[in-house]
Amino acid sequence: MPTSTPQAPLIMVGGGHAHLVALRQWIANGQRAPAGSLLVNAQPYAWYSGMLPGLLAGRFTAAQCSIELAPLAAVCGMQLICDELLALDAHNQAILLASGKRMGFARLSLNSGALPVTDFDTDGSLPLVGAKPFPGIVQQWRTWQAQPPAHLAILGGGPAGVELALALRLSLPQTTVSLFCRHALLISHPLRLARLARARLGKANVKLHEKLPIERISDGQLYSDGHAVAQPDAVVLATGAAAADWQATSGLECDAQGFIRIDAQLRSSHPCIFAAGDCASLPDTPHAGVYAVRQGPVLAHNLLAAAQGNLQHYQPQPRALALLACGDGRALLSYGALATQGRLAGQLKDWLDLRFMRAHRLPAQGD
Repeated sequence: MPTSTPQAPLIMVGGGHAHLVALRQWIANGQRAPAGSLLVNAQPYAWYSGMLPGLLAGRFTAAQCSIELAPLAAVCGMQLICDELLALDAHNQAILLASGKRMGFARLSLNSGALPVTDFDTDGSLPLVGAKPFPGIVQQWRTWQAQPPAHLAILGGGPAGVELALALRLSLPQTTVSLFCRHALLISHPLRLARLARARLGKANVKLHEKLPIERISDGQLYSDGHAVAQPDAVVLATGAAAADWQATSGLECDAQGFIRIDAQLRSSHPCIFAAGDCASLPDTPHAGVYAVRQGPVLAHNLLAAAQGNLQHYQPQPRALALLACGDGRALLSYGALATQGRLAGQLKDWLDLRFMRAHRLPAQGD
């Protein structure tokens, strides 16, 4: 891929949590990106995935869950380009966008997210709807509201699967919702949280299937261990994070799953390329928004200080607060070995989510 001219001093790809925090920190500090810098994102808005269950349950509006990127970029001296990254040539310091544009860069920051895991065969007989990116599932949900499906299957036994099952069951009361888990429900969380989640799913009449991995979709049916186990109208993928295809051919060092390896300074194997959030791989750093948010301030500093070599280090927090929305204003909460549930946990989640949005939205954008 040839490098185009002129070369942008900085290109930030993606409107994820880490980039939002970095942009807002520059604004708070009165800093600006180098002249001619660009922000590339497929959509004109950044969507806060933590509020997706509340949106699907009818508790929030789309406007409350999104942040307009162009004003943020402009205040930071950057231009927003609504386009999608198609390929990266790390050696030649160039990117290719879906529109066909080729752009060179002196420095690149990737906060471009990840794809849902699809570790099963499919003949295309059922629609597959990823929990990310945000706009796709919201658009599909609006279609389902007008014409509710008889049966939805959700694949994924993590927090996202639990939250989506509860939210969709509440907003689509005529629809049967089934949740399929490859392992035990919430296997990486405290046992008490998993017990609370099972009870909540049962109360909501979500059909829970644990330790039942879906290995194939054929003729409109889900198969596990060679047997048909369900015949839904559509499948929602809440199956965790998979690396985008372009990462494997980027020239960057990646881990066994294809995620970009970074060091404690959030730099890739090419020192001019930084990465954060779901697209990146760092020990003791799960693919979760709470970790990407903590990477934001370090990224904000390092992108501007890289030329001087005065870089900060990111230290992942040893434990993180987990708050799972129940769709009705309640939430499940865990921190370390502690796990509980109720309206107070729901109020805490709402307060944290809305505070994040207020902190990263310019005053003119409203609340």
